[in-house]
Amino acid sequence: QVQLVESGGGLVQAGGSLRLSCAASGRTFSYYTMGWFRQAPGNEREFVAAIRWSGESTYYVDSVKGRFTISRDNAKSTVFLQMNSLKPEDTAVYYCAASWHVNYSDRDANEYAYWGQGTQVTVSS
Repeated sequence: QVQLVESGGGLVQAGGSLRLSCAASGRTFSYYTMGWFRQAPGNEREFVAAIRWSGESTYYVDSVKGRFTISRDNAKSTVFLQMNSLKPEDTAVYYCAASWHVNYSDRDANEYAYWGQGTQVTVSS
């Protein structure tokens, strides 16, 4: 069993930065693939970024490449999403997710068994 709690969301101006954190509790955190997803009002849940347990493999949706960085600290059972050069279109609720084993794609929400409650990110123009 894994429990996830996101934090670090808030209101920032366009061009600003935020760092989201996802604290995990439960067994064998270091073996999980971790992902970030987001959902804006009226939109489908969207993949943002993912990182394998080793931290060597990362994946991003094209719209955030070069601006967002996913990382993890296994010793602290925490995954981060550093968000720079934020745009109004980044406004959404951001969710942390964990997958014990990815079968097909790190970008597929169905691969993730555990989810946090989300943290709101609002970017003003």
